[in-house]
Amino acid sequence: MKKTILLAMACMAAALSAAYAQDAGSRSALLRAVDERVAFPDTDLSARYTIVKRDPGGATSTTVAAMFRRDATGQFLILILEPTADKGKGYLKEGDNLWLYDPVGKSFTFTSAKERFQNSSFRNSDFNAYNFSRDYRAVSDRSEKLGKFDCDVLELEALNDRVTFPKVVLWVSDDGLVRKMEDYSLSGQLMRTTAIPSYQKVGERWVPMSMVIVDHLKSRTVGGKVEYERTTVTVSGPSLKKLPDSTYTKEYLERVSR
Repeated sequence: MKKTILLAMACMAAALSAAYAQDAGSRSALLRAVDERVAFPDTDLSARYTIVKRDPGGATSTTVAAMFRRDATGQFLILILEPTADKGKGYLKEGDNLWLYDPVGKSFTFTSAKERFQNSSFRNSDFNAYNFSRDYRAVSDRSEKLGKFDCDVLELEALNDRVTFPKVVLWVSDDGLVRKMEDYSLSGQLMRTTAIPSYQKVGERWVPMSMVIVDHLKSRTVGGKVEYERTTVTVSGPSLKKLPDSTYTKEYLERVSR
C-alpha cells in the first residue's frame, strides 16, 4: 500500500513538472513572438516622437524628437527638435553605453537608460526595441479582457539588472501586441502604467502610434482627488529606410546638432 502511494505521488509530481515545463515553454514562446512583432532586425527604423507631459494640476510641457534605431546592433540616436531651449541636444546609444550630448558645451556625458527622458514618465530605455524574451522570464499567466481585447496577462521577473524595472506585467492581445504594461519595483510597488491603444503597421512589423503613461510616483491631490503625472507619446512618420553606419556616431550627432 505504501509503495502504491509513493508511486502515485511520484507520478503526480512528474505530471506537474511536465505541465509546468510546458507552460513555461508556452510563455517563453509568447514573449519571443511579442519581441518579433515590433523588431526590425534587417533595417533601420526612424520616426518622430511627440512627448507631452502633464503634471498633476494641469501644467504641460512638450518635447519633439527624431529617433533613429538599428535593432541588429542595439543602437539608437535621438535628436531633440523642440522646445527651442533644448534643440540640438541628443542621445546616442552604443552597446551598453548611453551618451547625452549638450550642443552648448559641445560635450558628451554618460547617462543611464533607466533615467527619465526630458524629465517625463517616458524612460530612455523606452526607445529600445522590446527584448522581453532575453531580459525576463514569465512566472505566471492568465486570460483577461482589456476593453475590446482578449489578452494573455504575463507576470515577468527580470533575469538581469540592465532592465529599468525588475518586475513587469504585460497584457498581450490575440495579435501578439502589447496593449498594457505595469512596471514594478523589486519590492512590488507599482511604478508606472503604460497603455498602448493603437499601432501602425510598418513593413511586416508594428510600431506604436500612441502611448499613455501614468507615473504612480508623481502625484498630487487636486480638488480632493489624486492626480498622477501623465505622459502621452505620439509616434509619427515611421520609415524603414536603411541609414549609413555613420548615423550612429558622436561625430554625426555633433554635426546635426548645429
